[in-house]
Amino acid sequence: MSEETEKQTEEQELFVHHTIDVDKGQEPLRVDRYVTNFLPAIVSRNKIQNAAKAGCLHVNDKAVKSNYKVKAGDQIKVLLPNPVREFEVIAENIPLDIRYEDDDCLVLMKEAGMVVHPGFGNRTGTLVNALTYHFQNLPDRSEQADRPGLVHRLDKDTTGLMVIAKTEWAMTHLAKQFYDRTAHRRYVALVWGDVLEDEGRIEGYIGRDLKVRQKMAVFPDEDYGKHAVTHYKVLERFGYITLVECRLETGRTHQIRVHFKHIGHPLFNDARYGGDRIVKGTVYTKYKQFVENCFKLIPRQSLHAKELGFEHPTTGEKLMFDSDFPEDMLEVIGKWRKYMGK
Repeated sequence: MSEETEKQTEEQELFVHHTIDVDKGQEPLRVDRYVTNFLPAIVSRNKIQNAAKAGCLHVNDKAVKSNYKVKAGDQIKVLLPNPVREFEVIAENIPLDIRYEDDDCLVLMKEAGMVVHPGFGNRTGTLVNALTYHFQNLPDRSEQADRPGLVHRLDKDTTGLMVIAKTEWAMTHLAKQFYDRTAHRRYVALVWGDVLEDEGRIEGYIGRDLKVRQKMAVFPDEDYGKHAVTHYKVLERFGYITLVECRLETGRTHQIRVHFKHIGHPLFNDARYGGDRIVKGTVYTKYKQFVENCFKLIPRQSLHAKELGFEHPTTGEKLMFDSDFPEDMLEVIGKWRKYMGK
């Protein structure tokens, strides 16, 4: 893609108010009806039909008519004449799984599939939309006014614990802990292959992939990326995959995912970094079917933010939180144990 074409694409994205990825099991359905069903509180069917007439309803980046039949795997984008306002946040009554709360902060469990903060193409259904509904006057940093309460983030399909600031002081205090790397974060992940060392350290500069902008990559120096360090320890081996725990020394975008991809062990079923295919194992049909069944059980990257620790912004007490493995990871681990005869 040329620089001019890429720039045009980025400019067009400014006008994308909604992006919908059609589920794999979706039966053919008119796109105007599908979008209306998907966003009933936000858009009317008439509005979607008018958008289609104006060439502002796209499927797989091509304008379609309102009678287009969506199918599994399609990506729908609704474009409107004016750019999405950078800091507009719509309050939505989305349930939150809160594990701890006081006057200064709260700790919650983020589920798979939830985007943390609004962005181009994801203006609704995010954690921030839910926080805005349930809490009033959450603090924000001036350069990120559409991310109230956030001091760190998790990827869309990563599950786990997050801390949210409820006051300006808590925001400042907690953000500094993450910046100074004094906050404790421990993840668990299933990665492809039999990781050679029982414990290890992955270091490499992480930056935007030079060819695929949606991906991150590891570079040899700081010219293209930011310094990143991940410590890991093997918890259990299954021959073809390994269960590891990871401790972050830094907090870069996709850090664990891209670091393990870099050392040849992409996360199990991580589509973005090549883990959604058989990386290690036999060519036999029975094994292939077994892996595909596991993919169905955990249709996302196998990553969970299990532990979170920080100093309370007011009392100074060291708070530590632990969480259970998510059900999908437990099911996959159980299947691999049985498969390996453990």
